[in-house]
Amino acid sequence: MTRELPRRRRAAPRPRLFFSFRSPFSWLLVHQLRRRLPEGWRDVTFIPYWEPDAATERALGERGARIQYAPMSRAKHLYILQDTKRLAARQGLRIAWPVDRRPWWEPSHLGWLMARRLGREAQFYDQVSAARWERGEDISDPAVVRDVAGRAGLDGELIAGAVDDPAIRAEGVQCLVDAYEDDIFGVPYLRLGWHRFWGLDRLDDFLAQYRPAELAADGGEPLAGIPAELQAGAGAYDTDSAGGCG
Repeated sequence: MTRELPRRRRAAPRPRLFFSFRSPFSWLLVHQLRRRLPEGWRDVTFIPYWEPDAATERALGERGARIQYAPMSRAKHLYILQDTKRLAARQGLRIAWPVDRRPWWEPSHLGWLMARRLGREAQFYDQVSAARWERGEDISDPAVVRDVAGRAGLDGELIAGAVDDPAIRAEGVQCLVDAYEDDIFGVPYLRLGWHRFWGLDRLDDFLAQYRPAELAADGGEPLAGIPAELQAGAGAYDTDSAGGCG
């Protein structure tokens, strides 16, 4: 009699969260995620995502990648301003709107990568978010980044100087290449294996799917059972800009 060996459980994939300091929806989702998963949120891999400066954009082009994001219309922008205020109030948060006169997202996002090397990415994240969304400060200003780094217990000059560090620059490019290869078109964007969750209002769906032990028996393939001809036609019926969730 042949003894049937027990099936080995498949290890759960590590969740990946593409976030941006620019996006209010990203800020709100991370706030909710940390509140609802007080310990488990640390199992999520954070990947920064931003509109690149000229140097980063050139490096992306050399890798055959680009940012799959298009500027939103004025009407959509005004709606987001109103919607974010409403959503923040629902979470008990007060928002101070920053004015981005000359946006330069490398200082904050590359600074976060440097902070991660030093094991203080969570502290730096909190301080940048507080500066931008609670005090309305301009995080494109390296002086602001130096200040928030100090508040996070980091060397402000080192963090603000991340924009001139070739290794950190390369790491940042890799983050944006990962986003391109993962078909990320806006933030916040959570991935769990094959499962994708775009936007603040998909957090419940992510939490319902997230299982530390294993994924579903179908291997987590969300398009299983959908006819191939329909999958091949994806994009044929939606011709507006890629946009983003803020």
